[in-house]
Amino acid sequence: MKIHKEVYGTGEPIVLLHGWAMHTGIWRNFAQKLAQNYQVICLDLPSHGRSDELPRFELPLISEQLIKVFPQEACTVLGWSLGVTIALDLKRRFPTRIKALALLAGNPCFVKRENWAGMELKLLHRFTDNLMIDCQLTLLRFLSLQILGLANYKTLVKTLKIALQETPAPEQSVLEQGLTILKETDLRAVVSESDCPLLLILGDRDTLVPVAIGEQMKALQPKLFLHILKKAGHVPFLSHQDELLAILITFMENKRVN
Repeated sequence: MKIHKEVYGTGEPIVLLHGWAMHTGIWRNFAQKLAQNYQVICLDLPSHGRSDELPRFELPLISEQLIKVFPQEACTVLGWSLGVTIALDLKRRFPTRIKALALLAGNPCFVKRENWAGMELKLLHRFTDNLMIDCQLTLLRFLSLQILGLANYKTLVKTLKIALQETPAPEQSVLEQGLTILKETDLRAVVSESDCPLLLILGDRDTLVPVAIGEQMKALQPKLFLHILKKAGHVPFLSHQDELLAILITFMENKRVN
């Protein structure tokens, strides 16, 4: 099947995996700036954007298709939101292909469990119900809230709207299966057993991923590099672009964060 790929820049490769119901257009501007230092490979998840559809949007099938278009050498993967879950699954299934993981606004166990911070299941259902009614409008409203108050808010909202309208929204069945992945997947063991450098970047105002998971993940994997972005929500590549770029460049160059 075809996986849509956009490649920018040259040098050490870093693969970018977007979030639920999105496509590469959502962070194209950020990717192009990151490409001033690296070869940035943006992939549309299967059944999203311009990629072909899978018969079932399930982790094993997703990872099996994505790895086919990865660089042959081991590379760094930057996952955002649902992309974090997929990046961790790729590390679990194809460990020698992943050199390092940068996890942005994601949670290896997305839904709240006993002794683990996460999103309340009822809130996830409510958000999903709205997505089913009007996916693009719901996403635009949600993402707009994540950047509210910024000096360039109007420009960013315009960029968001153009990006979201660039391709049709995924099919309802894909959205539902994506919700199932978030509800049922627990990849904390991948974090605790990881032998590669791990970077976790969270926004302290994120309404989907509680900032409390930062310390919980540090407890799972003491070698994890944790960075909390102040006054950031779920989309730091829009709201805190320069700061995020600096963190990633430091991580890529040294596989550590100061």
